[in-house]
Amino acid sequence: MREFLDRIDRYSIGILIGLILPALFGYAYIQTFHLWGALRAFDFHAGSMLSKMLLVSVFPDMAFLFVFYELDTWKLSKGVLIGSFPYILAAIATTL
Repeated sequence: MREFLDRIDRYSIGILIGLILPALFGYAYIQTFHLWGALRAFDFHAGSMLSKMLLVSVFPDMAFLFVFYELDTWKLSKGVLIGSFPYILAAIATTL
């Protein structure tokens, strides 16, 4: 098991997980709550709805960050954190 963890402990894999997972989770969030109509009609306020949706989509990254940190895969956990920064910065930028 340790050899496998050493092999996947890479920044690039963590960054890919950090970038792709929130996009998939955000898509599932939109599908679950049927927000496509509101997104097409622009019935939501960009500062409130979009920032909340971006922050909700980062939650799975934080869960993976915790798991990878506990498994001592430091590069992978740092990559996930780096990959989640664009979503966090976008959420902050939409509230301003």
